[in-house]
Amino acid sequence: MQLERVKYELDGSVAIITINHPPVNALGKKTLQDLDSALDEAIRDQRVKAVVLTGEGRFFVAGADIKEINTISSEDEGKKLALLGQRIFNKIEGMRKPVVAAINGACLGGGMELAMACHLRIAAESAKLGQPEINLGLIPGYGGTQRLARLTNKAIALEWILTGDQYSADQAFRIGVVNRVVASDRVVDEAKQLAKIISSKGKIAIAKSIEAIYQGIETTLEQGLEIEANLFGEICMTEDKKEGVQAFLEKRTPNFKDK
Repeated sequence: MQLERVKYELDGSVAIITINHPPVNALGKKTLQDLDSALDEAIRDQRVKAVVLTGEGRFFVAGADIKEINTISSEDEGKKLALLGQRIFNKIEGMRKPVVAAINGACLGGGMELAMACHLRIAAESAKLGQPEINLGLIPGYGGTQRLARLTNKAIALEWILTGDQYSADQAFRIGVVNRVVASDRVVDEAKQLAKIISSKGKIAIAKSIEAIYQGIETTLEQGLEIEANLFGEICMTEDKKEGVQAFLEKRTPNFKDK
C-alpha cells in the first residue's frame, strides 16, 4: 500500500503503520488522511489480527501541524479540524484488532492523543510525553482532555494539560499511561512481539475481550457484568472455543481458525 506520509507493511498477521512525515511526523490533514487510509486497510485485511503504530526516525509524533493551525480563521474551521482528528482516533479505539503504539521518541500533543487512542502503549526509555497545547494558547483537540482523564484520573489530567510539561516514559508508566518502558532500540521489536503474541489467539476472542472492556468501563459494574455475560455466551458457540478447550484437555497448542 503506497501512501505519501504513512508507511504500511505486513509482518505475518501484524500490520505495521509508520507515520513518515519528517522532520517530526507532525499530524497535518494529509498525514491524518493517510493514517485513516492505512487503518482502513488493516481493518479490511482478514490476515491482520493486530497492528503496531509507530513513527519514523527519532520521533513518534511531536504534535499537530502548527503551520496548519496558524491558518485557522474561524471557530467552525477549528471545530472541523478537531472533529477530523477525533474521528480517526475514535476509529483506532473502536477497532477490534488491537493497536499497539510503539512510542519511539517525542510523543506530544496530537501524538500523545494518537498514542492514547491505541489499545496498548510501549514506550522507549528516552521518550518524552505530554500535552503542551496550553503553551500555544490552545487545548487538546483530538481527545486528549477525555482520554488522559480516563487512562489516569482527573487530577493527573489537569496537571499534565494545565502545565503543558513534558514527562519521561517512566513517569508515564507510573501513572498508567504506558504499559511498558523498554530500551530505545527495542521499542518497535517489543511492540511487534506483543502484537504477535496477541495474534496467536483467536480473532473472535480478541475482539470480544476488547468489546467487553471498552463497553463495560463506560457503564456501572452491574451493566458491565451483563455485557460480559452476553459476550461470553456468544463466544461459547464458536469453533475456536471448541478447539481451545479441546486443545487444553489434550495438552496441545490450539489451532484457532477465527470462526
